[in-house]
Amino acid sequence: MAPTLEDVAKPQSMPSGPRNVLRSNDSASLWNCTLSPGWSREESDILRKALMKFGIGNWAKIIDSQCLPGKTNAQMNLQLQRMLGQQSTAEFAGLHIDPLVIGEKNSKIQGSNIKRKNNCIVNTGGKPTRDEIKRRIQQNKQLYEISEEEWNNIKLPKPEDPQLVLESKNEDLRRLQQELESVRAQIANLRRKQQEKGSFLINMYKRLIGYVIKKLWFMSPILIKHSEILSDFNHIP
Repeated sequence: MAPTLEDVAKPQSMPSGPRNVLRSNDSASLWNCTLSPGWSREESDILRKALMKFGIGNWAKIIDSQCLPGKTNAQMNLQLQRMLGQQSTAEFAGLHIDPLVIGEKNSKIQGSNIKRKNNCIVNTGGKPTRDEIKRRIQQNKQLYEISEEEWNNIKLPKPEDPQLVLESKNEDLRRLQQELESVRAQIANLRRKQQEKGSFLINMYKRLIGYVIKKLWFMSPILIKHSEILSDFNHIP
């Protein structure tokens, strides 16, 4: 029997040792399974503001702010790459920048030496040294970083109070139950009217047939005796 998703042990961050623990960004990747669905426009906008406020790659502060509940650092990092339009994020580490500004710039870069994967520029050269990364960070800081006043004034959505959320859900449930009862009452009323209408038509039909039989009996008792009208009349409910 093939194993189900529940039967598959989630991968650990390290194969052995003290770091062999389940982390927030671990997922059951055997089935290429993600921990949450894709990003909505609203969530992407919140992440953009959070990156500007806390700095590129500062996932701990973003998670602590609870502005994107349920999102892992791995998911946010992948979305950051999409915003930047490039896979490497090291040259922006810690910078308070608008990732969409870089993304717009990268979208216009063309050339035979430019390679893209999933619309993101990939590094085809050698791995940059630490000094090179530091130089790029400093250069990007001067070119793209917003002012401290600007990032301090960025407002992120506050985490919802669980008790208020529960009360809101209960209120929605009560409202839906009331709507359901109203629909049920309307259906029952329609059925009752149909039954009353059906009974009325049957009674009228019986009276009409009875009247016709009396007329025919008066005119020709022998004819009516051998006709199918009496049989039909007796089978009317």
